[in-house]
Amino acid sequence: MPRGRPIKSEIRQGMVEILAVKGSAYGYELAKIYNAIFPQCTRENVYYHLRKGTAIGEFVVKEIKEERGEYSWGSVVEKKYYALGPNAKPVGNERVKKFFEGKK
Repeated sequence: MPRGRPIKSEIRQGMVEILAVKGSAYGYELAKIYNAIFPQCTRENVYYHLRKGTAIGEFVVKEIKEERGEYSWGSVVEKKYYALGPNAKPVGNERVKKFFEGKK
């Protein structure tokens, strides 16, 4: 058995399940959906898992969009849209399916 922390994460697996149903989403949107389905976690934790998942191939950056508006930090926001990568292994979570069926 290799040393160190295991790579798997319940939070990241939940995000994989969401993207398997939704297709693609940006970080804040993914955090809102995750917190509606699973136990609460911080946005920073979601962003950490997006970076880690991208590094290990569970997620890929599908596109980067710049949107203009009136935000507290300025007039432009950059949204990175994530999709499932080659190493993602969705198993079909029932809670995620029920959440998206209720949205239709």
